[in-house]
Formats: sequence, structure tokens, C-alpha cells
Amino acid sequence: MIDHAIAELTPLIGVRHACTSTGRAHASYYRAHPKHAGIQGTSPKIPEVGPANASGRESAQPRALSNAERVRVLEVLNSQRFADMAPAQVYATLLDEGMYLCSESTMYRILREKNQTGDRRRQATHPPKVKPELVAHQPNSVWSWDITKLHGPAKWTYYYLYVILDIYSRYVVGWMIAPRESKTLAERLIAETIREQNIGRNQLTLHADRGSSMTSKPVALLLADLGVTKSHSRPHVSNDNPFSESQFRTMKYRPDFPGQFDSIEAARMHGKEFFDWYNFEHRHSGIGLHTAADVHYGRATEVRRRRGIVLDTAYAAHPERFVRNPPEPPALPTTSWINKPRTEEENPTH
Repeated sequence: MIDHAIAELTPLIGVRHACTSTGRAHASYYRAHPKHAGIQGTSPKIPEVGPANASGRESAQPRALSNAERVRVLEVLNSQRFADMAPAQVYATLLDEGMYLCSESTMYRILREKNQTGDRRRQATHPPKVKPELVAHQPNSVWSWDITKLHGPAKWTYYYLYVILDIYSRYVVGWMIAPRESKTLAERLIAETIREQNIGRNQLTLHADRGSSMTSKPVALLLADLGVTKSHSRPHVSNDNPFSESQFRTMKYRPDFPGQFDSIEAARMHGKEFFDWYNFEHRHSGIGLHTAADVHYGRATEVRRRRGIVLDTAYAAHPERFVRNPPEPPALPTTSWINKPRTEEENPTH
């Protein structure tokens, strides 16, 4: 009876008001009469995109662009005029010219479907930097140089230590402590060191990282004038300058290295004491436990010969203490490399 009354009232006032008038819950009425869902006074269901007919084809979205329109939009976006512009720029430009193809979001959607949503501007292409491969067969053929900070007496106060190192002998051929990093000071130190070491034209390669002083024009012009080949590390590759890094580490990890220096004079005094020790007393494992000065100035062969005499005497006195072979002093290296190439045995091909 109530449902019959609702059916008569629905054309006049709608299902919801008819249910309210008769005291029937409209949800209960909808469950009993699902065909009335979406009639006046209700919230009609929005049809979903999906199979809509017996053939299984999806219903066409009436607001969608036609295939021809989508092709036209893509042609415009990829045209010579707009190929480097973002869709927002294209959209606004076309509007200003009195043309509307589609919305900005549709432009993005079409580009996304074609995997073209990356940066549309021209991109800088940088060829990979060549790995420096430098070899020294004797002193004064390859030097490495770098700059490091030393803490001063107050926070954010630094002194700058410049060091030039021979990679074959490990000898520090030149150093300086200054209150600032300066390409002019670097140029002066390099020129003085080359003169003191009597470096001839086309004899030396000078290697450094890519700091501002190392790549500065004054330094480059100086090296060109003196016939010195310059070499640089690859960007952000610290092990392209291993000898300078190792020397700084040796300095800063010694027990007597202070956390900060009270003055630049104190820093220079410490530097003199350290480099005297480093060059003339410290036995370097990489050069047969010789001092850098002995290797740099050609005394290492004689020192090694004398060491051999001492070891021969020890062997003659107690041969039983040397199980395998008679002892020999550590050998001197014949070469010193920055980035030694791997041999075929070390890097076999498959």
C-alpha cells in the first residue's frame, strides 16, 4: 500500500519527498525498487568508463579529443617553434594568439603517453672527463700540488697551506702558508719552485685538482710560458690526486699537529718543522723506506747498498734465523703512477 502511494506521488514530488511524506525510509524503498535509483530527488549514479556494449568496447568519453585533434596537439607541441617550451608556455602563447587546442593538463597527458614529459629545453651535454694517467720514472718529472685549510685562533678563521710534491721521490719541493687562497700566490710559489729545482722546458707535468687557484688563468699562462704540462683530476674524484691527499693526511694525523694555530707565524713554524721531518727523516713505505730527500737527490742507491751490507752481516752471523732466503733491503720503485692502467691480466675480457 505504501509503495503504491509512493509510486503515485513520485511523478509529482520525487521519490525522496514521497518517501518522507509516507514515512518510508527512502533507502529501503530503493533496495526494493532499484529501477527508481537516479530519479528526481536522488543522486544519480555517474556511469563508469568501461565495457558498455555487447562487443566489449569502451564507451567513448564525450569530452575527449578525437584522434585527429590529439595528433594535431602533439604536432604543435613538437614543432620547431614550441619543442623547447613547457606545455604551460605553449598554452599561454596560443591563447594570446587567439587559438585554443586543449587544456594545459591535456597537453601534459598527451606528452606523457608518448614518454615526452622530460625537460623540453636543450640540455648541456658534457663528455666524460678523461682519467689522468701519469707516470714518473725519476724525480722532477711529475709534481702534484694542492691547498688545504689550517684552523686559526678563532672560529671560521683559516690559514692556507700550499704544497708542491714530487710524486716519484715524495719530496716536498715547495710549500707556503698564507692568510688566503690566491691564484697570484699560487703562481708565485710555482714559479719560484720551478726555478729552484732547475726545471727545463718540456720536462715537468704539474698535476692538481680542479680548485679555483689550480685552474686559474694566471697559473695556466705561467705553465705554458715555462713549458710545463698541466694535468687535472676529474671533477669530484679525490683519488685522482692521491699523493697530495696522503701528504696532508700524514701531517694532520701526527701527534704533534695542533687543532688550531694561534697565529700565522705559529703555523709557519710548525710547517717548517714538519716538512724538515717529512723530507729528511721520515722513511716512506712507498719508496723502499728511504727518506724523500735521499730519493730526490739520488742518494737512495748508496743508502740501499749500505743497508745490504748490514743485512749480509746479520745473515752470516745467524743464517738459521732467516728461514727462506738471505734478507734484502726494500727495493726502490722504478715508476710512480697516478691511475696506473690495469693490465690485461688484472682486467681480463670475457
